Amino acid sequence: MITPRTRDLVDGVWTDCADDLGFDLEDPGTGEPRGRALGSSPDRVEEALAAAGRVALPWAEAGRRAEVLEEAARALAGRAGEIARLESFATGVPIRQTVSLGAIVHGAFALAAAQVRAGLLLSVRDGVEVHRLPWGPALCLVPWNAPAPMVAHKAASALAAGCPVIVKVSEYAPHGTQVLAEVLHEVLPPGVFQLVHGGPRTGALLAGDARIGAVSFTGGLAGGRSVAAACAAGLRPAQLELGGNNPLVVMPDAATEAAARSAAELLTTLNGQWCRALGRLIVPRGRLGELVEATGERLAALRAGDPLSEETQFGPLVHSAHVRRVREAVAAAGGRATAYGNVPDKGNFVPPTLITGADLAGEVFGPVAAVVPYDTVEEAVALANASRYGLEGYVVGADEERALALARRVRAGEVKVNGSSVMSLHLFTPRPAWGLSGLGEEGTAETVLFFTGARVVGVERAP
Repeated sequence: MITPRTRDLVDGVWTDCADDLGFDLEDPGTGEPRGRALGSSPDRVEEALAAAGRVALPWAEAGRRAEVLEEAARALAGRAGEIARLESFATGVPIRQTVSLGAIVHGAFALAAAQVRAGLLLSVRDGVEVHRLPWGPALCLVPWNAPAPMVAHKAASALAAGCPVIVKVSEYAPHGTQVLAEVLHEVLPPGVFQLVHGGPRTGALLAGDARIGAVSFTGGLAGGRSVAAACAAGLRPAQLELGGNNPLVVMPDAATEAAARSAAELLTTLNGQWCRALGRLIVPRGRLGELVEATGERLAALRAGDPLSEETQFGPLVHSAHVRRVREAVAAAGGRATAYGNVPDKGNFVPPTLITGADLAGEVFGPVAAVVPYDTVEEAVALANASRYGLEGYVVGADEERALALARRVRAGEVKVNGSSVMSLHLFTPRPAWGLSGLGEEGTAETVLFFTGARVVGVERAP
């Protein structure tokens, strides 16, 4: 596959990026370079900020936002396959997974339109009006592991709220989002959706600018802290979804195969490169051996290979520097690390790995998990809550009521019982973040509301 040109979209004009970011993009499947990483110039970033400020009021007052979002949803559905291929090519995530995630891209715009039509932004009770009004230009900062779905959710929500949007995706995976930008370029006025490229310098330039009204960031802890500091200086809203070290608690009565299936899926979805991946497998001490063996058998059976092949179930990591970080995390953990399955010698592959005899304190962001035994359910809860993160939790058990009782005690924004998908528990439930996993809530309605502030209007009546 030929690497597309890296282009930014600023004020309705496409331009080839020319700022050299100092490294090569890699083909994850081979490890070979596939062109230089390029970013937008500071002048283009300034143009984007100026354009967003200029169109903020007209877009806030636009009366056809729902119709435009629905038009975008239809157009994006027709280009879902193209986006999926570009995402796999850049990230190493198998095409069968990026195709499934592709439904989120066009679905996000349809859901955002539905929120507008449902009257989310205006409520009236006893003659008092509550208007939800846009904060102004919105900044969406998105990482490399699943950029197009994340951009779609954040941008569609901001547009529904009435905010013009500037998006900066990771410099490691810029091209899938360009297809999304091409569609929005056709249906939106110039400057309402803009796409720029670059690394941390570009992100800091945007997040620190007072013309940005609100920032939605998904990424690592260090980046989230930088965004929070930039927003705090101007008392601007920041929505942060950061990392996780997510526990899967296997109840004493859990079926071995059900537990192994959940563990293997949570460890290898997106090749382990997602913030809700399995970090710690918490198991009854007397069943540790059988659960490790059953999980290992499932991991060993996965077909690893070319991410663009529909036969591939497990792919490579995004780039060689990330491979080194994951391997260093395994070495630093101590204990006994066991790798499962056969992966190609060529490319950025790290085999699925279980560590026994040690725990993982932080997020690895790769297909690596610690197996931690417990003796009592109380100890299992304590182990699940021993992390400073609190993004996602999982419980597997035959008795759903007992599993739910334990799940209610796990300190995480979302806890799934007998589930392991990347989707939220329900279309209209929030996805909060606790502890070092972030700040605020994302969700179908929650993200739209994040980009707005309330204005209450009414006539005061004598009691």
